[in-house]
Amino acid sequence: MKILLTGVTGQVGWELQRTLITLGEVITSGRDTKGASLQMDLTQPDSIRYLIREVKPDLIVNPAAYTAVDKAESEPELAMMVNGTAPGVIAEEAKQIGAAVVHYSTDYVFDGESQKPYTELDTTNPQNIYGKTKLAGEQAIQAVEVPHLILRTSWVYSLRGKNFLLTMLRLGRERKELRVVDDQIGAPTWSGAIAKATTEILAGANENVSDYLTHKAGIYHLSASGKTSWYGFAKAIFENDINEQKLESLVPISSEEYPTPAKRPAYSLLDCGKLSNSFGVVLSDWEESLKVAIAPNNKIQI
Repeated sequence: MKILLTGVTGQVGWELQRTLITLGEVITSGRDTKGASLQMDLTQPDSIRYLIREVKPDLIVNPAAYTAVDKAESEPELAMMVNGTAPGVIAEEAKQIGAAVVHYSTDYVFDGESQKPYTELDTTNPQNIYGKTKLAGEQAIQAVEVPHLILRTSWVYSLRGKNFLLTMLRLGRERKELRVVDDQIGAPTWSGAIAKATTEILAGANENVSDYLTHKAGIYHLSASGKTSWYGFAKAIFENDINEQKLESLVPISSEEYPTPAKRPAYSLLDCGKLSNSFGVVLSDWEESLKVAIAPNNKIQI
């Protein structure tokens, strides 16, 4: 199987290049060739079309995204090009060459008004630009009717790049007190667990990935088990951090006390039952996954 992987320098993409290699030949792409073997700019449809036609992959795995949630409020056009338009172009080109697509989306396609974990059948209603552009990307792929999986995940963190885990670890070494929002509920999900689960899902395809995903096509929720708040996540991070901390006090606050340009859903737990029933894949509890992620033998780039 020949796999074209986008966004290889991103949180999920970096992990995927290490797990997908067990399934076949992985060809990596990025906005520049630093960290990737080939160049593909998701803001340029012609760049997308050219590379896919040149590589002719059996499968395109697309974790690349515009993920700066607050910045997207002031850059809606750019966010839409990357998150909304580019996935549709990828799907169109995949269909032309008989390839399949795996794409990643977000819990932010929901409004956060639910009192129970969201299923794939629940109505979407994104409350910020990021969520709206990611929903547009989902719809663009579905409109093409290409063999596909759309994997919605939540609160993604990694040992590299920019994310909540690394921000907390850095601030814990710089400040004596941190104030963290305690009224938004979700499931922190490690990029390494996402990559491993994706590879497990695709392992059943053997060589005929398009046929496999034709029968399994659709949206699936893929996030860690359990739930917490951002404050609860931060507390667990510091409890597991073996490095010296300056932090003395971690204070829970409300969303109103920490206003941001982009509105976040108050509740965005995802029901992953469909994924479990279809592929037998279940992610570990978020606390167990965090312990594995920040174990002493893992290199963290703060």
